[in-house]
Amino acid sequence: MTVLVTGATGSVGRHVVARLVAAGAGVRALTRNPAAAGLPAGVDVREGDLTRPDTLRAALDGVQRLYLFPVPQTAVEVVAAAKEAGVRRIVVLSSSSVLDESGDNHSGEHHRAVERAVEESGIDFTFVRPDEFATNVLWKWGHSIRAEGVVRAPYGNAPRVLIHEADVAAVAATALLEDGHTGRAYVLTGPEAITQADQVRAISKALGRKIEFVEITPDEARAQMGQVMPAPVVEMVLGYLADAVVNPPAVWDTVERVTGVPALTFARWAADHAGDFAPVPGQVAAV
Repeated sequence: MTVLVTGATGSVGRHVVARLVAAGAGVRALTRNPAAAGLPAGVDVREGDLTRPDTLRAALDGVQRLYLFPVPQTAVEVVAAAKEAGVRRIVVLSSSSVLDESGDNHSGEHHRAVERAVEESGIDFTFVRPDEFATNVLWKWGHSIRAEGVVRAPYGNAPRVLIHEADVAAVAATALLEDGHTGRAYVLTGPEAITQADQVRAISKALGRKIEFVEITPDEARAQMGQVMPAPVVEMVLGYLADAVVNPPAVWDTVERVTGVPALTFARWAADHAGDFAPVPGQVAAV
């Protein structure tokens, strides 16, 4: 059996590749730059780009199962190419945001388009729908932690159920390798609801140095986030943080039910990523 992993050099894709290799599966990995992939020995690395479906045909040849990274613009064409190549099972990296049916959810619309393309193809599928990734902390707070030892954010007491990317990969790999997951849509969370202020404390402990949490107003956050994020995404993030204060998110045990292993804590994620928060060379972070 050969499994094609798209998005193979991404934060989840790398873990999917590693788990498939460990299980003895034949793994083919799709990337735009094979020379820089840095994937395990024995992986068949192929050049290709999901935004250009014509580049996937050679990579799909002889593939029975597909891990699909979500690119809605070309999902219909990519899935059609997979079906033509004889792919019999697709596991989609989706998002819990598809459950928001308000019609005003950028992330949900993005991922639902990919799910729909797969559903309509008739190929056996499993949708993996993680809630908020713990890795989002890197782009939200990474620079200020590295440079200043400070996190400035609104809604410090807003709890989140952040999931380790390795757990998302574990569920995806299980669905690729084992039977019994066809037609299932798995919502994934971390094993605990942890406030933003407590997330900072966990990072501080993992780093062995003081990281200060400074609460700012939503308007201040809007201006700050708007420098690096589209306005609809900014409003979505602020909206779910405000809501979480009043309606704490639910913790799902899906990771353990599917894989047999409890989900990893945020403290574990912080320890695993301690190197990503190393101070910027030439700058002195708070201690």
